[in-house]
This record gives sequence, C-alpha cells and structure tokens, in this order.
Amino acid sequence: MRVPVALSAVALVAVVSGCGAAQEAAQTASAIADTATTVQVCAEALSQATAAVDPASPQQAVDQAHAAAASLTDLAATAADTTVNGAITGLAATLREVTVEDLIGQPAAWLARKADQVAALTSACAG
Repeated sequence: MRVPVALSAVALVAVVSGCGAAQEAAQTASAIADTATTVQVCAEALSQATAAVDPASPQQAVDQAHAAAASLTDLAATAADTTVNGAITGLAATLREVTVEDLIGQPAAWLARKADQVAALTSACAG
C-alpha cells in the first residue's frame, strides 16, 4: 500500500513543479511580448514625433501635427508601459494644442515644447 501512495506523492510533486515551471515560462513569455510591444510602440511614436513639417506652410504643419496627435493618442492606448503611455500622451497633447499662431508668432517656443516632449518619450522608451 505504501508504494502506490509514495508514487502518487512523487507524481503530484512532479505535476505541481511542472505547473510552476509552465507558469514561470508563461510569465517570461508575457514579459518578452510586453517588451517587444513597447519597442514597437516607441519606434512608431518616435517616427511620428520626428516627422518633418513644412515651415513654409503653417496651416499644413498644424494639420499634420493634429493628425499625428490623433494617431499618437491611439498608439498610447496600446502601450503596456505606463511611463511610455504618459510620454506619448504628453506629446500628443503638445501636437494637438498647436495653432497657426504658435507657428507664426512663437515657432521657437513651440519647437522647444515639442523637443522636450520628444526627449521625455525617448527617455521613457530607453528606461
């Protein structure tokens, strides 16, 4: 009687150990997937953030900034990392709020705000 009980206990330990290893492997795979997603989100966000705008056409530049803001807002929703999400959201707000008057009257100030947001995004993505 003791042999089947001992074998059952060994089998139970093996199954429990196997479940723990499987759970650990699943968590590792999930972390890798989150990292890959974060890298993809960062690459896309930085690509949109650094897209050239035509300074000779302020209205077109504003339209491009607003379109990028909408796209970045959607992209932020897919960011698993909350720091990256916040940086993308901040950049999107800066782009969404720009006006023709900003680009004509104070282009350096607006470009400095945008540069600060891009730097924050770069830092969040690197962290």
